[in-house]
Amino acid sequence: MPAAIAIVGRPNVGKSTLFNRLTGKRAALVSDTPGLTRDRRMGEAMIAGQPVTVIDTAGLEEGPTSSITGRMRAQSELALSGADLVLFVLDARDGVIPADAVFARRVLAAGVPAILVANKCEGRAGTHGFYEAFRLGLGEPIAISAEHGEGMGELSAAIAGALGLKAEGDETAAGDLETDRSAVRVAIVGRPNAGKSTLVNALLGEERMITGPEPGLTRDAVASDLTWQSRSIRLFDTAGLRRKARIFDTAEKLAASDAVRAIRFAEAVVLIVDAERPLEHQDLSIADLIESEGRALVIAVNKWDLVRDKQARLKALRATAAERLSQMPGVAIVPISARASRGLDALMSAVFAAYATWNKRVPTPDLNRWLAEAVEQHAPAAARGRRVKLRFMTQPSARPPTFIAFCSRPEAVPQSYLRYLSNSLRATFDFPGVPIRLKLRKSENPFARR
Repeated sequence: MPAAIAIVGRPNVGKSTLFNRLTGKRAALVSDTPGLTRDRRMGEAMIAGQPVTVIDTAGLEEGPTSSITGRMRAQSELALSGADLVLFVLDARDGVIPADAVFARRVLAAGVPAILVANKCEGRAGTHGFYEAFRLGLGEPIAISAEHGEGMGELSAAIAGALGLKAEGDETAAGDLETDRSAVRVAIVGRPNAGKSTLVNALLGEERMITGPEPGLTRDAVASDLTWQSRSIRLFDTAGLRRKARIFDTAEKLAASDAVRAIRFAEAVVLIVDAERPLEHQDLSIADLIESEGRALVIAVNKWDLVRDKQARLKALRATAAERLSQMPGVAIVPISARASRGLDALMSAVFAAYATWNKRVPTPDLNRWLAEAVEQHAPAAARGRRVKLRFMTQPSARPPTFIAFCSRPEAVPQSYLRYLSNSLRATFDFPGVPIRLKLRKSENPFARR
């Protein structure tokens, strides 16, 4: 009999969307209206090549037993009691609210193995709620976006590990399999008329997009599928991004919003710049947006065939990037000519390398050995005569690589010391060209409850 997985949580956190994502069908109704799901819904999903039963439940709410809310809760509790594994879902954008804490205690009391799922983690809006989820006592949360499919590989691997599932004849984890088989989402962005659509046409090998000397030909983010060196890619051509103060047309505003959305839901972003006017203020603003959204970055310098002293120009570009993109040191800069289809192999190799780095995880023992050495070489300054103790570090998630250091007094650690740790971490474990997140959390006093 297949293992049963119950998806539980308060209303409108994305349980039905996750159910549809796991089963691969739009079976459950999805809406912004809370309480749309009332009965238990079952569907079949494949985890590590083996079938499992997924149960979508109504949102857990307090109410009298005889009321509709009470009966909905009773159905959810039946699913909880008969499950082999529970996926406890919370809305990372809302953070942990009292209802989440109440229902988390019910899951703990049920004694069923549980995985904490922080949904709606795309972009920056869900970062704070993701870290808050640690206090629910259900272990490390897994950051996903059920609507956009982000983090499903890590979630599948966690489910397979919790249920003891292994793919037949293959020792590879389910998450690795899913990552290898899924298309890498790559957004092509830049200023107007930088050659984005020409690059997409060159990669596709056909005139799929309209190109021309007029800026702003592309209005919406157009998706195309291609295979490059046996790797599946979902490629997004986007509208040119200008400064907001220069945008007056409604259509351009919508196009710019669509381009920003493409960045937000991409996994790797190619910033294409004009070789004759490279890394201008708007290019750097776009790069800063990519970093703030936590996406892997590769810079493509287009129209390279028009450059005369190529070595000197490339050296100057790398120096400028090191100085003005210090938040992402080591970003790959690849000269190309989209019109002549030159440099495309090097560009895609850089994209795949950045994507692999973006997915990289560092073992916890290695992290803590590095932390001890980093603190020994340069300890944080004492604040008001009290020393700050950095005790432990872990990496709860990748995409982008995210690290949490537990210390005695997070508020006393200056930003300069955080930059020192980030730079040392990046250099030691080789994280070029991708944003990393380093957060401090207060470690609890183990004797406080006693």
